[in-house]
Amino acid sequence: MNILIKSATVIDQSSKHHQKKRDILIENGVIIKIAATLKNDNNYKEITLDNLHISNGWFDTSVSFGEPGFEDRETIENGLKTAAKSGFTAVAVNPNTNPKTDNKAAIEFLINKALKNAVSLYPIGNLTKNGKGTALAELYDMQNSGAIAFGDYNSPISNANLLKVAIQYAQNFDGLVLSFPQDNSISRDGLANEGENSTKLGLKGVPNLAEELQIVRDLFLLEYSGGKLHIPTISTAKSAKLIKEAKKKGLDVSCSVSAHHLSLTDDELFGFNANTKVTPPLRAKKDVSALIKGVENGTIDMITSDHNPINIEHKKVEYSNAKFGTIGLESLFGILNKTVDLEQLIQCLSKNPRKRFGLGSSIIKEGEKADITFFNPDVKGIFTEKNIISTSKNSIFLNKEINGKVYGIFAKNKLILN
Repeated sequence: MNILIKSATVIDQSSKHHQKKRDILIENGVIIKIAATLKNDNNYKEITLDNLHISNGWFDTSVSFGEPGFEDRETIENGLKTAAKSGFTAVAVNPNTNPKTDNKAAIEFLINKALKNAVSLYPIGNLTKNGKGTALAELYDMQNSGAIAFGDYNSPISNANLLKVAIQYAQNFDGLVLSFPQDNSISRDGLANEGENSTKLGLKGVPNLAEELQIVRDLFLLEYSGGKLHIPTISTAKSAKLIKEAKKKGLDVSCSVSAHHLSLTDDELFGFNANTKVTPPLRAKKDVSALIKGVENGTIDMITSDHNPINIEHKKVEYSNAKFGTIGLESLFGILNKTVDLEQLIQCLSKNPRKRFGLGSSIIKEGEKADITFFNPDVKGIFTEKNIISTSKNSIFLNKEINGKVYGIFAKNKLILN
């Protein structure tokens, strides 16, 4: 496909065109020419949009689609359409399917379902068989088939020795192990952050300690075993501090934070809206402030939507009976733009996650394959159900103010615009 992008402000710290307004000529998916002004001599399709900004394509490291097994929540086809229109050129898909993604055939199924799509789908394989936490899954075979990491989504590994063995074994093929930070013996059947609000509302609490204790354990195991570890969706100030100290010691550890943990507190619990029931739970204001600081100083490597579609019959119920999870692809940019510095936000959505998950990273320069996200950082609005493309509508951000608009993507020689 051949296109000419007109008057786009480039956001790419690795590019000599960073923060400059440029015309960009793309032929057959490759950036041919970048200049202040380019003529459209070949009558290519022109991309001319208000206050157009572009960056390297965004990559979300924690996305759930449902298929196979939960197609009523979301299909791969519509999930990838949602990702594209939300600015993501790649997603890492969690193994919370039925059957579980714990073998090479399951990995290959997911990859094949997405082959012709503009958005690249990268499966995360289960760390343990059937996600039960008792025996390791076929990690090496899954990696050879295309899995980019291994973890049991939102399910902690309670057996410390099993995690140790996993980290040691994965070193043989440079595998990345994920460990969800929650000690179930502490969190038990908690529904919300343990604190003043949970007490007022009569909700069973999940203390910060449940997360921090698990992180301390995992960091000790990493120090003992070597290898590399990724801790997804941290939610407390002390968690960020623990990981910062571990990095200073030279441990190969990374972490992510969800958009809702950077922007919302447990004050959202009033009203018992089941869309606010997420795991980890929404925390206190001091935790949110510390997490934003962690993103800004580089302690937190990446930001995710932690997109998890849940069908209506599991959300339109009493709070205690509702399933955990919120969708977040469509709202991520609009919610976090202004909360987080734009350049740092883009870094945490593109360069950092791609490097950690071994995907490589392009630069906006001549001769590179075009993998680009289009957006406008200066549009204000309210996020409503009209903004939701996902099959399930369980967004924690409904009726929240957003700052910024995503126009779409260009990836794998395909253009998708809203």
